[in-house]
Order: sequence, then C-alpha cells, then structure tokens
Amino acid sequence: MTTTQDAAQGQVRFASDRLRPVRIWLYGLAAFVLLIVVVGGITRLTESGLSITSWKPVSGVIPPLNQAEWEAEFEAYKQIPQYNVLNSWMSLDDFKFIFFWEWFHRLLARALGIVFLIPFVVFLVQKRLSRELAWPLFGLFVLGGFQGALGWWMVTSGLTELTSVSQYRLAAHLTAASLLFIALVYVARSLTPGRVLGHVTRFHMLTAGLLAVLVILQIGAGAFVAGLDAGMGYNTWPLMDGAIIPNGLFAMDPFWRNLFENALTVQFIHRGIAYLLVAYVAWLIWVRHRDGGFSGVHGWLPRIGVVVLLQVALGVMTLLHSVPISLAVGHQSLAFMLAGLSIGYIADMRRAR
Repeated sequence: MTTTQDAAQGQVRFASDRLRPVRIWLYGLAAFVLLIVVVGGITRLTESGLSITSWKPVSGVIPPLNQAEWEAEFEAYKQIPQYNVLNSWMSLDDFKFIFFWEWFHRLLARALGIVFLIPFVVFLVQKRLSRELAWPLFGLFVLGGFQGALGWWMVTSGLTELTSVSQYRLAAHLTAASLLFIALVYVARSLTPGRVLGHVTRFHMLTAGLLAVLVILQIGAGAFVAGLDAGMGYNTWPLMDGAIIPNGLFAMDPFWRNLFENALTVQFIHRGIAYLLVAYVAWLIWVRHRDGGFSGVHGWLPRIGVVVLLQVALGVMTLLHSVPISLAVGHQSLAFMLAGLSIGYIADMRRAR
C-alpha cells in the first residue's frame, strides 16, 4: 500500500469517527473534575471551606459586591464555632481571602454542570450518542449533581458544633469525586476506535480491578488524614513516633473509632496502604515480566509503577515538610492521575478481549 493510500485511509477513519468530539469532551470533563479537586484541596488546606455558611445555587454565583454585603457574609461566619474558637482574630480582609477559595470551588462545581449539559444536548441533537451511551452519560451527570449535594452536606457538619468539617463527610465527598473522575476516563477510553493488541485473561482483569480498588481506598484514607489534620503530626519517615509500629494505635474505645478518629492510626493506615500498593504493583510487574512482557495493552503497567513510586516519594516529602500546600495538592492530584491510569488499563483490556 502506498503512502497516499495510507493517508487516504487515515482521513476516512478520522472523518467517520463521530465519537471523537465526545471523547475530547469526556477527557475535558475529567480534567475539569481534577481542577475542582485541586481547588478543593487548596480550600481545605487554607481552612476556607466554612467561610460561606449558606447554600444559594443561583445567587451564590455572584460574590459580595459592596461593603454591606461583605459585612453580612462576615457576620454570618462569626456565628459558627470555627470563627469563635479559632479565627476570632480575623479582620474583614482576612475573611475575604478564605471566602475567595470556597466561592471559587463552588463556582467551578456549578460550572461543571454547564460544561456537561450543553455539549451533551448538542451531541444528542447531532445523533452522536446512541441510547446505550446516552443513558450512562446522563447517569454521570446525576453523579456530578450528587457530588455537589455531598459537598454541601459536608459543609453543614462544621456549622454548628465542629470547628472543621467531619472527616467522614470529607472522605465521602473526595471518594465520590474520584469515582466521577475515573468513570469519565473509563467511558472516554472505551470509546476509542479499534482494538488493542495483547493477550488478556480473567486474571489480568481481576488483578487490575483490585489495583483500582486499592487506589480509591487510598484516596479515601487520605481524606481521613486531611480531615483530622493527621499529616501535621508524626512528621518522620520511615519511623513513626520513633517506631515502625507506634504505640497508641488502639487508644480509643470502641476499637473501630481508631480507624477513623485517631490521628495516629489514620496516618498509620494511610502509610500502610501506600506500602501495600508499592508491593502489589511490583508483584504485578514481576508476574507480567515472566508472562510475556509489556507489549500492547500491558504497557500500562510500567507507567503505573513509575507513578506509584512518584506518588510515594511525594507523600513522604509532604509529610516531612509538614504538609505545605503545594506538595499536598500535588500529592492529591497525582493520586487521581494514578486512579485514571488504573482505569485506563482496565478499559483497554476490555477492548483487547
């Protein structure tokens, strides 16, 4: 076949790929979700999440525009425990700083619905979406709305008694965001035309699925660390409080509370899952190396291995430096990217079968 013929066939495939705009849109939505997560991380680390004490889905888009409106927002913030216990020193200018991050986070969350809905309707009108694809995509829209509701539910936990949001609700909010992110990546990757080379067995699918579950579990565990500010203490590695297994892991009664409310135990669990992930991915790479190498679809595994090591290194640096915003946000973002790689591997294996 000549080069001209190759080019012609490529143009035909490009022209007939009606789902290409859909894939670009879905990847763009996934990137937008990641941006929201980044801003959410900054909001959390600057303790800005309780600065807006009401939920106004429409009018809340517009921030205070004059002195009277700013004073009203500040007065509402003064009524919650966080201000009275921790931030009574704040001036109005200090309040404006934390208000911005929460307002911006909510603005992006609202914008996600628009960025989803308008192209979705356009693609329906253009008949780019089959019934089998349109309904799952609408389900992702509902999941995005549920994520917004979870966000407000999380905020309400810190308005009456606590000085910060509940770590349980924070974990639910962040885990739901990770599920939305990987669902968008999975659907987009599944719509890629053609088949992927490589031999795929049930073993490969199950072990990759377990990897994705471990990454999501680690994201949830990281949310508990953030919710308890557990990363602010025990800032040594590899020892923790001077030991491999520190004392006090089960100081609370009943036992289960330590898993979610004891800062020492929560950080220890987060470290433990990280070690488990490193060992598990190393084992997957070793098994695949013995079983035919990394050509075709299994080329995902070495990339996943590199990102896991980078994520662990970034986590250690974040801990040793007592959770600076830049490193902490990078650590959280890379966790989402790792989840995306894991789900991309699964999506390609399904296309190879």
